[in-house]
Amino acid sequence: MKIARVAATPVRLPIPPRSYASDDAGTKREWGRLSRLSPKRPSTILEYLLVRIETDEGLAGTGEAPVDIGFFGQTLEEVQAAIDDYLGPQIVGLDPFDREYAMHRIDYRGNSCAKSGIDLALHDLMGRALGVPVSDLIGGSHRQRVPVAIEIAGGAPADMAAACAAYVARGVRAFKPKIGGVPEQDADRLRAIREAVGPSVSLRADANQGYSPKEAIRLCRLAERYDVGLELLEQPVAAWDLQGMAAVCRAVDTLIEADESCYSIHDALQLIRHEAADVLNIKIAKAGGLYAAKKIAALAEAAGLKCVLGTAFGLGIGVAAKLHLAASTVAVTDAVEFTEIGLHGNLLAPPHDRLLALPLEADGCLPVPGDPGFGVALDEDAVARSSVAPFAP
Repeated sequence: MKIARVAATPVRLPIPPRSYASDDAGTKREWGRLSRLSPKRPSTILEYLLVRIETDEGLAGTGEAPVDIGFFGQTLEEVQAAIDDYLGPQIVGLDPFDREYAMHRIDYRGNSCAKSGIDLALHDLMGRALGVPVSDLIGGSHRQRVPVAIEIAGGAPADMAAACAAYVARGVRAFKPKIGGVPEQDADRLRAIREAVGPSVSLRADANQGYSPKEAIRLCRLAERYDVGLELLEQPVAAWDLQGMAAVCRAVDTLIEADESCYSIHDALQLIRHEAADVLNIKIAKAGGLYAAKKIAALAEAAGLKCVLGTAFGLGIGVAAKLHLAASTVAVTDAVEFTEIGLHGNLLAPPHDRLLALPLEADGCLPVPGDPGFGVALDEDAVARSSVAPFAP
């Protein structure tokens, strides 16, 4: 069996107004990151590429790649050109089961989103060819249900607490509020959330590089003083400031997580060498696919660090991929972030579309799909309605 064709389809989906309507500075900063910085790129849409790999025997696999210039640093046009014109042709003619060689062939600098879309399509194809779920290909399963964590946009303490309480009523048992402004005000936000959700709910926080090292230390000490039960603080300082991250790690008991500092396996190794994080945030598109994500998890396990699988907006295939990665990776033991649930309509066919829907079941978990490949199917009519040509120059 040989790879015969690799093709990417651009997709755009609107974000419901409730997801971004806020006057809060933290929320504006977060959605500003999603903005395309152009009237042609409104911040009320999210862009993706569906990647399809076909073989000479009629089998096919599908992956997806998010596009976000504010986080990943590339536009939709760049990612599509990378897949269609450069990376895809490099693997045409290869056996899809030669995964390591195929990913080596396309391991050009950067291009993590393009590589991840191809990687996911390869894994989906291999699973379908063998009649097994992707988790079986990458380590098996140590759990069949994965706890869900949801990000909460910044705002007034009462508003953030109310948002968490509303999610608790819909089955969510883990949260990651966005902070990263004034430590004293952020500590008040965390305290309000804890009072609203009770002691048994998991609470993390994401500073999005918003603090200096001293501010991050102050926030952690305030959280400890208020006994908010903060499990970890994500990316408290600038991504490049590994010395600052290490200083925060040494000064506080709160676990410090690296996100923007941890894209590649090389980034993970530098974080370990500098003792700059207690937890590594793995995002499949950030890592460049499941193949590289498993390597980051192995590095973390060898160094005695934990891993979190972070939010990466998706169409449904990405959600399934995260579930398979969580199920097969022992270094990932806690809740997995699925803020994409309910963010916009997904492109999965029933009954798989329930993967991106609330409320959750009583245990606050999502099931790991058990069918071959990623175990989900696309709604081709929905894909056709959402597929559009790139914006005109």
